[in-house]
Amino acid sequence: MSKGSIAQTVLELVAPLVAEEGLELVDVEYRKTGREWTLRILIDRTPGGVTVDDCQSISRKVEDLIEVENLVPSQYVLEVSSPGLDRPLKNERDFLRFMNKRITVKTYSSIENRKVFEGRITGFQNQTLYLDDAGTEREIPLKDIAQARLIIEF
Repeated sequence: MSKGSIAQTVLELVAPLVAEEGLELVDVEYRKTGREWTLRILIDRTPGGVTVDDCQSISRKVEDLIEVENLVPSQYVLEVSSPGLDRPLKNERDFLRFMNKRITVKTYSSIENRKVFEGRITGFQNQTLYLDDAGTEREIPLKDIAQARLIIEF
């Protein structure tokens, strides 16, 4: 099983478990960090965010589920945490939830000779992000977005 399919399988199995706890599953990553593999699960709660107890509870349940299903073929470190203030934006729900917030977007390939954009979310429809980038309205298809993150504003 590839690292991408492991993350996807864990995401599909863990999503209902996280939802039962009244939490949102933000993302699942499975990647090599140094010499070891890390399975990172990002959870959130609106409003208020997650607590250490939330993370511990989900961690125990996920660990048991992964063992029973034998999902991860090698040793790994399990991390369950909040996505943080600069949380990743992955899907339509995320972009709509953070409407009018400032974000940074990295694309897989160049759009108008650029791969990095920064601006306010002005809309999201038909799988396209609408971004006000210094007064210029950008249309960035979701399929072209490699990474999108909130910008911390004080």
